[in-house]
Formats: sequence, structure tokens, C-alpha cells
Amino acid sequence: MSSVYSVSQVNAYIRNMFVQDFMLNRISVRGEVSNCKYHRSGHIYFTLKDEGGALSCVMFAGSRRGLAFPMKDGDRVVVRGAVDVYERDGRYQLYAREIALEGAGLLYERFLALKAELEEMGMFAPEYKQPIPAYVKKLGIVTAPTGAAVRDIQNIALRRNPFIQLILYPALVQGEGAKESIVRGIETLDALGLDAIIVGRGGGSIEDLWAFNEECVARAIFNCRTPVISAVGHETDTTIADFVADLRAPTPSAAAELAVVDIRAILDRMALYRRRLQGAAARSVGVWRERLSAWQKRWGYLSPENQIREKRQRLLDLENRLQEGARRAVTDSRHRLQLLIQSIEALSPLKRLNQGFSYVEDREGRAVTSIRQVKTGDGLIIRVTDGSIRSTVTGAEERRRGESGD
Repeated sequence: MSSVYSVSQVNAYIRNMFVQDFMLNRISVRGEVSNCKYHRSGHIYFTLKDEGGALSCVMFAGSRRGLAFPMKDGDRVVVRGAVDVYERDGRYQLYAREIALEGAGLLYERFLALKAELEEMGMFAPEYKQPIPAYVKKLGIVTAPTGAAVRDIQNIALRRNPFIQLILYPALVQGEGAKESIVRGIETLDALGLDAIIVGRGGGSIEDLWAFNEECVARAIFNCRTPVISAVGHETDTTIADFVADLRAPTPSAAAELAVVDIRAILDRMALYRRRLQGAAARSVGVWRERLSAWQKRWGYLSPENQIREKRQRLLDLENRLQEGARRAVTDSRHRLQLLIQSIEALSPLKRLNQGFSYVEDREGRAVTSIRQVKTGDGLIIRVTDGSIRSTVTGAEERRRGESGD
């Protein structure tokens, strides 16, 4: 009896056969789109059909960069991807990586081949991208001299910065000789020492934009010393020039906005910074004025002149105190002297004389206080309040004991 396999084993075996088939891993299929559904997850589910059959297809959200147009039912497209088996359902389908409209199929194949070659050479690497100067003063433009692209770039650039210098190289951007004209334009403007160069044109079909998918144009952009902004077609259009350029703009108008700074915004920021600076300066000046005032007060207090003034005032105070002390001392001394004078006056003979007493002295001016100091016939002087009396001793009597002195 032959071996019996499970459904999963059979599906896995078949899937392995598909994986090992080189042709099925890199295949391009032409057909008409039907049942096209954009899932909210970002995946696109659709069926590719022709007169003889139909093929289920899916493009995952991670591969949406390979779709450069909004796909819908009825479009005739060329889908490039891999055929594989979904094991759970046991059915195969085409996993799309890139989708192009059928009319552009051969050109799209060339586009993908050149893109892969240049990417492998590193021409798309971020480390080779030059930054666009923040303030572009001289801007080069490589595009057709007539058309919407150059007018849009001029209008927007001059509106954003009326002082910018625009240098146009009138190039062919379509048809025979276009790629050579674009290369000459890039090389010519690169030699002028500009700040940046815009290379582009308006929208069109893949055939109209093909000059920007040529290898010589890609190499001219890569070798350009001046930063290059690619502005080819509309937002959904993608060319080799976009990958090689230092910056990709979705449209020529957007390229002008990316390259030229808005001078009004700068002036507004400068005015804001000026107001902030003036406010900060005023606050700083106020703070330093307060500090200076405090320092002036401290310096005025600690200055030699103020110290001399304070010492002088203190000296005057001490002098006043000394004078006041001296005056009080003199007053006190005078008061004490007055008391002493009064005490002396109380003991003075003259005071006694004023009270009715007299003072007796001999001819030589000696005070006579005892009868023993005189004898009969001696001359005496008796001093009274209003003068003196001269007399002669005629006799003397001794006071008896017990008698009053009156």
C-alpha cells in the first residue's frame, strides 16, 4: 500500500516545489485587474485575468512603494513578483512586489533594472547625500524654459525670498537629446558655485519622464558637488533622479519651498528674538542697576571720605561730650566753691561784725583775744562793721569762773 500523507504535508511539499522554482520566484505577469480591494491594513488584494484564465494576487503594505499609480479594476498591468502557495488554504497566488501599467511595461523593466544596478553600486546610500543649505542665496534650475514647472519655481522662490538669485539653464526635458541637455545643465550650473540646484519638470507619462531615468543623468547628479533637489513630475511619479538626488521634492513647487527659506518667517523670528533680547536686556539692566545701587550704598558707607566724615562726627560728639563734662565739672566745682565760700563766710570775722560783733587787734595788727596780751596804756584798734575805732587800754578785768561770756 502506498504512503498516506496529510493535507498539510502535501501543501508544504507543493510550496517547497514553488520555492525551488527560480522562474516562479522572479516572474512578471501581464493581465487585467479585477476584484481590486484596498484593505485597511494596507494590503491590496486583486485578481489578474486574461482571456484564458485568472490568477489571485496580493501586494502587501510593505511593498506598496512598488505601485506608482492608484490601481483599479480594468487596468491592464504588468505585475512582477513571486508565485507561492498559501499552505493553510492549499492555493497558490502571485505575491506582487512591483506593478506597472502595461503600456509602460518594457520601460518599467528597464527602470527597475537600472535602479537595482545603481542601488547595488551605492549611489542611493544616505552617506552620500549632501545637506541643502539653510539659507540659499543662489539657486540653479535645470528645466524647460517654458512651462508650469519653471513658473512655479520662480513665483514661489521670489515670494519666499525676493532677494534670491535664480539662474536658469534652459534644458530639454523630453524627447531626443533630453538626457544630454540635462547633464550639460547640471554640469554647467555646478561650475558656477551655487548653493543648490533644482532638476525637474512637470508631470507626465513614464515615457515623458524617461530622460530622468537615464544612467548618465543619475551619474551627473551623483557627481555634482552642489546639492541637488529632484523635482520630477507629480507626487506619485518616481524616477531614478529622485533616488540619486540629495533631496526629493514631490513637485517643482515643493522643491522651491524646500530650497528657499521664507524670509518673512525669518524676519518674524528676528523680531521675536529682538523683543526677547530687549526684554532680557531690560531685566538684566534692572538687576544690575539694583546691584549697582546696593554697591554704591555700601561704597558710600565704606568709602574713606565717609569714614573720615563719621570719624569727624564721632570726634565732634566726643568733643561735645568732653565740653559738656567739663562744663558740668566746672559747675559742680563752682557749686562746691560756693558752698565753701558760704562756709568760710559763715566763719569770717567780718561776717561776725555784720552781726554786731567787733574785732580787736593791737598796734601791730595782732588779734587781741586775751587780757594778758595788753596792759594799761596800750593802744588798740577796734574794728566794727563800718570802720575802726582807736582806743587806749585803761584797765582790764579777768572774767570770773562761772560767769557768762556775754
